[in-house]
Parts: sequence; C-alpha cells; structure tokens
Amino acid sequence: MVSRIIPVDPFDIVIFGGTGDLARRKILPALFKRFCDGQMPGESRIIGAARTEFDVQGYRAFVREAVIENCSGRLCETDNLAAFLERLHYVTLDARGEKGWDDLTTLMQTTCIRAFYFSVGPSLFGDLAERLHRHNLTDEDSRIVVEKPFGRDLETAARLNRVLASHFNEGQIYRIDHYLGKETVQNLMAVRFGNMLFEPLWNSQYVDHIQITVAEEVGVAGRGAYYEKSGAMRDMVQNHLMQLLCLIAMEPPAKFEPDAVRDEKLKVIRALEPVDPHHIVRGQYAIGDDVPSYREDVDNSRSKTESFIALRCHVTNWRWAGTPFYLRTGKRLKARDSQITVVFKDAPHSIFGPEAGRHHNELTIQLQPDEGITLCVTIKEPGPGGMRLVDVPLDMSFAEALGPDADAPDAYERLIMDVIRGNQTLFMRNDEVEAAWAWTDPIIKGWEARSDVPKPYDAFSTGPDDAKLLIRRDRREWRGIGA
Repeated sequence: MVSRIIPVDPFDIVIFGGTGDLARRKILPALFKRFCDGQMPGESRIIGAARTEFDVQGYRAFVREAVIENCSGRLCETDNLAAFLERLHYVTLDARGEKGWDDLTTLMQTTCIRAFYFSVGPSLFGDLAERLHRHNLTDEDSRIVVEKPFGRDLETAARLNRVLASHFNEGQIYRIDHYLGKETVQNLMAVRFGNMLFEPLWNSQYVDHIQITVAEEVGVAGRGAYYEKSGAMRDMVQNHLMQLLCLIAMEPPAKFEPDAVRDEKLKVIRALEPVDPHHIVRGQYAIGDDVPSYREDVDNSRSKTESFIALRCHVTNWRWAGTPFYLRTGKRLKARDSQITVVFKDAPHSIFGPEAGRHHNELTIQLQPDEGITLCVTIKEPGPGGMRLVDVPLDMSFAEALGPDADAPDAYERLIMDVIRGNQTLFMRNDEVEAAWAWTDPIIKGWEARSDVPKPYDAFSTGPDDAKLLIRRDRREWRGIGA
C-alpha cells in the first residue's frame, strides 16, 4: 500500500533540550523518518539547543548514534542519514541566562515557519518563552511544543497556561500527548464516526461497560525522582487515559477541525462525576524475580506513591448515563499492553436456551504493542450435537491488513508534522488541561487526607487483588493483559 505524503512548507525547528533523552529516543528519530519520506523541504533545518558543550560536528555525531539506535537498519544504510545530518545545527544555550541566544538569533531563517520544541522540564517553560520574545525570535506564525507534565495540579497548570499566554496566543501553543498520535487512536475516531455500523450502538442502551488499560512491564528505575512526585494518577490517568476516555465518550463534532473536536472532548471531562473512594484502587509493585520493588527503585522505604491505579468512572450525560468506565494503568505488570474494550450488552433474549451460555460482543482497540482492532462475535461451534455457541474474533491487524510496507508513522512523526502544518486537532487546549486537573485534584487530595497506603502487588502480575474485586463487585471481569 503506497502512503500519500502530504508536503509541508519549509521550517526551522529548534529543539530545546536537544541532547536529552526524549530528543534522542523520539524527536530526532521521528524527524529523520519524515526526512526519509520526503517531508522535509530543502530549506528546512533542525537546530539543537542545550547546555551541553557541542560544536556542530559533535552534535551531528550524537544525532547519528541516536538515529542508528532508534531507527531501522534499512533506513540508516541508505545515503539518507548523511544528508539528514547536514540539516542539523547546534547552539550551546542557557535557558535562564543570555548564553547562546544571540547565536540562535543569527542561525534562524526569516522566510520559513519557526517551531520551538520545549523538550525540557516545565520549570523552564516560562524562561524559554520570555527569552524567545525578548530576542524577537517569534512572529505570529511561530509555534511552541510543550511536553507533559503540564503542571502537577490545577493551580500549577493554570499558572503555566498564564505564563505561556503572556507571550503566545492559544493557536501557537501545542501541548503534546503522544498517545493521540498513535494510528489506532485516530482509527478509533474513524471507526466511530465513519461507520454506520457502530455509532447507533455507541451509548448506554447497548454498551454494558468500557475498559481502558495501559499496562507496562518496566518499572520506574531511572525516573524514580520524577515518579515519586507524580505517581500513576498524575503521570498517566490525568493525561493519557483521560484523552482516550474522551475520544471514546465524546459526541460527534460538527467537523473534523481542531476546536470542534476539542470542544467535544472538554464536554466529556466536565461531565465526569467525582470518584467515590471505594471505586479507587492504588497499588505499588513489590519485589519480583530478579527485579527490585518500587520502594527500592525510588530509594524510599516508606513511599506511599502508587505505581498502579484502577478507577471506576461515570460520564453523566444522556449518552452514557449508567455505563461505567473502568480505567487501569500500572508499571511492572504482566505485559506491555494498551487497549480499549467496548463490551456490548447481552442479547435481550436468548432463543438457544440456558445451555448455550451467555455471550456478548466486544470491540477491542489495541494500541500497543501490535496495533489493530478486534470485534468479537458469537457463532455456532462447528459439528453435531445441538446449538453450541462460541465467541470468535474478527481481527484487523494493521500490519496484515495494510501490508508489510505500510509502516505506520510513529506518533511523534505525525504530531511534529501537525505542528508544522498548524493543525491542533490532536493537541490539548488550555481549558481542557485545566478541566482534567479539576477532576483529578480532589481524587488525589482525598487519598492524601485519608493517608491511604497503596496495596502491594507482585511484579509481572495483573496488579493488586483489590483491582479484581473492584470490577467483580459489578459482576464483570477485566480483559486479560497481554491476552
């Protein structure tokens, strides 16, 4: 299947934190892949900016290693890598001082789009925004990209929004959540709004419940200091899982346009009920085979930070009244597995008798590791002996359905190109971020006031037993992790 490459205008993209881990693993490899696909016009350039003392050749050597490490050998074996490296420049720069800013000003072109990627901690967002403004490096067509965490509560998020708004208008600010760049997440919208088959059934009359799971095998080693201050609620639920819930629950927008889509997502967040304490399960991974416990990873033997959380949520509107949404996410779980499962209600009457058992349809959107969509339907089991029913999946693996050469772009590839195009559909708006924190803050303050301690769970399991009880109380079961 031949992909259609949509051209973009020439651009300069400045990566603040250009020697950091995110730039090395995601941003620079994503730009290289877009270059290989012909999506970087000849005048376009990439400028790394960081405190590290590199000259241009030193930075190009750094980027070369990053690309080889994180891209397929097939791409790196071509002449593309050498040509890509020629597009790179570098400035040693102090975000809070004046060092390097005149050099950056000299480097910038005046006849192309300017994008500035803040691949740094949120504490530097304001300093960078102020200095970009002071050195006249931006115009009304410039864009900035900011990474999570966007605040740690409503107060800090609102403060960050005010700081950025003092130098940029909302149309220039791109708050990135890489989950929204995944091919399957966008296919979720296509499945819902592009097929008459599903949308009439997408409501509480036909849907029994919805599960959203984001499971990781890895622990927090290497990120312990950050994670100890955030936990699974701030790190995953407030942004990634919230965005997935919005796409599942939102009303059809009038048009597939940035503000139309984001208006509908905002309505979902504002319709979320407060979560009762008995609908929350927090966990913390214990020691496992050849791996340390969470408390050992963060070097805090009395830590109360959760590495796992499960919630039962309700969206209080006409479409979803009475339909529970079960969210769970955690580290050091059984497998790396991100999925959304829409479980439809049983048929109102079975003509086959009690011996046929209970059967229902499920639509599963697999986000990772193998992107695809599965619809579980009920059929007759082959053979004599009566009407025996069995549930079978209708699978659509992207790799199989679209061919081995489809090679869907990484989320960062798509999102960075959307920044250059000026398309904010897959980026969060200021009021959306603040509404998410307004819902999240009382949940966190509640367990802090109760001095709740997370339940221990075995490494490489499915989480604490209390999470199973959370859903079993409603006579339901979690879908298997890595199944």
